[in-house]
Amino acid sequence: MNGNDSVFYFLYFAVLFLISPLLGAFIAKVMDGEIPAFLKPVAAVEKIIYRVTGVRPEESSGPKTYALEILGFTLICLVAVTLGLRFQEFLPWNTEGKPGLNWDLAWNTAVSFTTNTNWQAYSGESSLSYGSQMLLLGVQNFVSAGVGIAVLSAMARGLLGVSKTGLGNFFVDLTRSILYVLLPISFLFALVLLAQGVVMDFSSYIGATTLEGESVKIPMGPAASQIAIKQLGTNGGGFFGVNSAHPFENPTPFSNWLQSLAILLIPASLPFAFGKWAKSWKAGVSLFIAMLVLFAGSFAVSFWSELYSSLQVGGQNWEGKEIRFGIAQSVLWEMATTAASNGSVNSMHDSFSALSGGAALWNILLGEIVFGGVGVGLAGMLFYVILTVFIAGLMVGRTPEYFGKKIEAREVKYALFGTLAPGICMLLFTAIAVSYDFGLSSRANNGPHGLTEILYAFASAAGNNGSAFAGLNVNTIFYNTTLSFCMLLGRFAVILPAIGLAGALVDKKKAPAGEGTFSTDGPLFVLLLVSVIVLVGALTFLPLLVLGPGAEYLLHGLGRTF
Repeated sequence: MNGNDSVFYFLYFAVLFLISPLLGAFIAKVMDGEIPAFLKPVAAVEKIIYRVTGVRPEESSGPKTYALEILGFTLICLVAVTLGLRFQEFLPWNTEGKPGLNWDLAWNTAVSFTTNTNWQAYSGESSLSYGSQMLLLGVQNFVSAGVGIAVLSAMARGLLGVSKTGLGNFFVDLTRSILYVLLPISFLFALVLLAQGVVMDFSSYIGATTLEGESVKIPMGPAASQIAIKQLGTNGGGFFGVNSAHPFENPTPFSNWLQSLAILLIPASLPFAFGKWAKSWKAGVSLFIAMLVLFAGSFAVSFWSELYSSLQVGGQNWEGKEIRFGIAQSVLWEMATTAASNGSVNSMHDSFSALSGGAALWNILLGEIVFGGVGVGLAGMLFYVILTVFIAGLMVGRTPEYFGKKIEAREVKYALFGTLAPGICMLLFTAIAVSYDFGLSSRANNGPHGLTEILYAFASAAGNNGSAFAGLNVNTIFYNTTLSFCMLLGRFAVILPAIGLAGALVDKKKAPAGEGTFSTDGPLFVLLLVSVIVLVGALTFLPLLVLGPGAEYLLHGLGRTF
């Protein structure tokens, strides 16, 4: 690592640690309707939206109604995006005359973007028009992230408050998350990216001649606005096929730093928003530290493996990296994107060393909780909090409580389902894929690396991450359909238990803290929480991690490559 990388890292974490608490407090306020003075004009827009749509902001929904509203809204988005992609030739801004996608690819892509996964079985500049990118996928980048913040807000009301009226109003939560959080920040980021040279126009592709004399077309398009929200909303995906390794998406070292920061910015701020809602800043800090510890562990493994890899002469592994970014910055992006449910890349994960690829896979397998997707990442972490509190209660022989509310069998079942269901989906479909030719034929590599490619695909789908190892051909009927199922399960197997858990706790009275109350905002709790997360992850996925990245690492030591 050189001096530039050291400055990059220092500024990255310094800004992240400085802004996250401030942004978290801001998010908590605006989601509660406390609108700062400089956003009063936006508040007028919010009122107009309610008037036009017929939403009554004073109404509060119970858990069933709140969940049904999320499902209904997602279904409408899913149908609209599927039809739009299938018949994209009829949409405006199709300068290159792109035809509609096949039904299986259109469905897979629609599921991907409505679930905040942004898995791409296609190349953006080759398959999609400007209209599809903006009107269909760009809109979903905002609303899918907004749904995540809404779910977290409802979950916080259930865990922390006492209310007979319900968990809040889903459409109000969705509107506020987009108007006050996602849109303003994305607008600012897009302006900076535009100033750095990210393309933002509607011109036709530009013809050019290569040094070899071949004629090529250089893709253009309205990329800056899409890239800002894809990073901030932990959506991922790319306007161009190679994503943020493309110079039109990520042209400068500063744009690379800014996009790396954007990936973790909102997820890292939400623990502090939770602390603000809980009126316990230490509780938010404890959740943040637990996430940071898990992130640091994966990052250390990946960083060491890439800098001291046995794959290349001289030690360092440059394969699949952009020379202008280097190894250190590529590793940070790899860890941030897999920790934050963001599918973007600035290097090729398939070319990372075995341990580094395994560390990225581990981040996803934990359930996208470090720091996870916008909103749903912290919701997944709160499942582990419930399990940790329950285990701690058993250890001290006392009824477990979280912020004064008793944690009983019903709450533990919701937490277990939300924790284990995505993992079961990953393992089941990986087993099917490695057992039949229709799954194995898509591999680019044999042996343990091929196993990692397949496992990574289903982990990325069920974890709503969206990044790919890039060594697996997934544009087949088998992968398009099975990955779509995993994306839907991974999304709603977290959201629905989160709402159910909130509904189970919202009516419970708070018991006053006593001498036997287990503290949930201290170092001991952080240690127990991290231990439970690692233990559950190891018990669930250790065999496949050993057979995949582990076996590949050992075989590399014997001179075997795949």
